[in-house]
Amino acid sequence: MSEMLKRTALLLLGATAMLAGCKATPPGKWETSVITKIKHSMTVGGKDAKNPVPETPATIEKGRVAFSHYCVACHGLDGQNTGVPFADRMAPPVPPLNAKQVQSYADGQLKWVIDNGVSPSGMPASKGILTDDEIWSVVVYIRHLPAAGSLGEPSMYSGDEDAANCSSSAGQTR
Repeated sequence: MSEMLKRTALLLLGATAMLAGCKATPPGKWETSVITKIKHSMTVGGKDAKNPVPETPATIEKGRVAFSHYCVACHGLDGQNTGVPFADRMAPPVPPLNAKQVQSYADGQLKWVIDNGVSPSGMPASKGILTDDEIWSVVVYIRHLPAAGSLGEPSMYSGDEDAANCSSSAGQTR
């Protein structure tokens, strides 16, 4: 009888764990803080890598152009998800690139994320697609994003195929 009791207890414990795991609630401040510290110190590499490209208007523009070819589908033209219909519904949501959690990464860590992607999120790896120079330029662009909405929506979502979004000026920098 004790074996039957153990099996029943394990079954109830397993069912409780499964049901508890089905609750989808946003993480709290404490959970977010812990995960951010883990990502910054353990899971995202490149912390000590230094950006070899200069922080100039030309580099910002080069980064914006590379960004407009590879990153706008998920991050919008301005890096803040403007006009991206699914950004908030992804699991996890696509972060605005001007958010403190993104901007607090070292340049080398941002390059590492762009190179390797973020699993299991929707962030793909770009190693072999963008050159190192392009990626470093994108990092500079991420540090100087224009005001939210200032570049409009990506034409793929706005339906404006004639829009010159990819060749418009970078707008204000911060």
